[in-house]
Amino acid sequence: MKVNEIMTADVLTIGPEAPLKDVARILVEREISGIPVCDIERHVLGVVSEADILFKERGRPSEGSALVGWVLGGSVMPDAAKAAARTVNEAMTAPAITIGPFRSVHEAARLMTEHGINRLPVVRDGELVGIVTRSDLVRAFVRDDDEIHDEIVHELLGRTLWLDQDAVEAEVRDGSVLLTGEVRTRSDAALLERLVTRVPGVVAVDSKVHWRLDDSTRKGRQSLERTL
Repeated sequence: MKVNEIMTADVLTIGPEAPLKDVARILVEREISGIPVCDIERHVLGVVSEADILFKERGRPSEGSALVGWVLGGSVMPDAAKAAARTVNEAMTAPAITIGPFRSVHEAARLMTEHGINRLPVVRDGELVGIVTRSDLVRAFVRDDDEIHDEIVHELLGRTLWLDQDAVEAEVRDGSVLLTGEVRTRSDAALLERLVTRVPGVVAVDSKVHWRLDDSTRKGRQSLERTL
């Protein structure tokens, strides 16, 4: 599954010179947690979020800093520039972590987890075309077995690995996948299992796929080289 299949294409953006008060009002009214900051050509300059606004408030010990510190995890020291920010440009987080529309949902989840962020602007040729959030990834995970099966068979086995239609069979039940069949090498079998594990909605993989050549051994690699 690709990012463009789950992203929101109609994205609310804001300019870098907008007052920070306006951002806070928009976040509350729209019930969202962050907004991409773009120039007039929709190039992403950064992201401004609830965390950026809370960061500013945290610089004021007399104004609920205990609560704000808890929300931010109590690990980020106040930044003088953000604490004094009045505009989006002064408060936003930049550069923004972005992703392309044809990258995998697995990659989007990895970026969000590694960088501790809740959203990724989706960019194509430098221009904002959508946004994907953690909520989108959770919804992608809640897919029925038929959808999961179709992606494994048509996208992964057919278009990614170029396997014969009858080489491998996939049975999906409540998100658990049973793989049976035969592939050329042990490495192919291992790669297949890793890729199926990354399919959104898959909770477990039981691979009973056999291989004709064990390319993890010297003898197997030599046999493989003779067939190439």
